[in-house]
Amino acid sequence: MKVLNYIKNIFVGLWHLCQGMYVTMLNFCRPKVTLQYPENRGTREYGERFRALLTMPHDADNHHKCIACGMCMNSCPNGTITVVSKMETDTVTGKPKKVLDKHLYNLGSCIFCGLCTSACPTGAIRFSNEFEHSVFTKDRLLLQLNRPGSSLAPKPAPNTQTAKQDVGKPVENVATKTV
Repeated sequence: MKVLNYIKNIFVGLWHLCQGMYVTMLNFCRPKVTLQYPENRGTREYGERFRALLTMPHDADNHHKCIACGMCMNSCPNGTITVVSKMETDTVTGKPKKVLDKHLYNLGSCIFCGLCTSACPTGAIRFSNEFEHSVFTKDRLLLQLNRPGSSLAPKPAPNTQTAKQDVGKPVENVATKTV
């Protein structure tokens, strides 16, 4: 009986091996549906909400929207963002004004939660779709988001048509108004 059971187990094992090989051969003969990563880097499109790399967009004149309020730094759960600001006097008004000096971002410790972008009152930072972050040293993961020499975006000039429309409107006297 032991010999018969032994031979039966050998044939059952061979049967299961043939079943596995059949599935393997089916998948081997099917056309490939996977994308070859290094060859097709530019062809892959990601969703609109894909979070890969934090960026600070600048316009053609090297202006950004950051007002150095520090809300992104305070909302970051693990201290990935550091906002370094300095006080300068405004040339127009002569009042002291906080200006962004450096906006530092540690990509190595970022958990891509998106709290910093949702906390930013001006929308100065956002995530891009660039996801390749492999580097040889950790120092390359420390990024400065604002470009050297960049400054706060100038405020748009007031619309002269709306200003002219507001001139002719009467102003209510709040003190004489009864409730």
